[in-house]
Amino acid sequence: MANPNAKGIKRIINALFFSIAGFKATWQHEEAFRQEVLLFVVTAPIALWLERTVVEKLLMIGSVVLVLLVELLNSAVEAVVDRVGFEHHELSGRAKDIGSAAVMLSLVWAAVTWAAILI
Repeated sequence: MANPNAKGIKRIINALFFSIAGFKATWQHEEAFRQEVLLFVVTAPIALWLERTVVEKLLMIGSVVLVLLVELLNSAVEAVVDRVGFEHHELSGRAKDIGSAAVMLSLVWAAVTWAAILI
């Protein structure tokens, strides 16, 4: 395991490896993340192919990247909640529901962004 107390360039390298581990864990354990990666793989080339301005392309791709970012954070919240315990608790359920709502809102924002640019 990398040293979490490293400094300078070693800290940056360690952070890279921790991030890669986070991507791998999310890919392995979260079906929603795999589906959203597929969404990105399909939509990013479409955005690049469309005859739109650079800013519009960045907004279209960025809105889908936002979905991935929110899903990563939601997955982290769910992992922590599950680590604390699997028994039903109102606050645990609330935390998971709020994370889910954030993902839904990011998906709606991506759809609105695409629609506003394409229509």
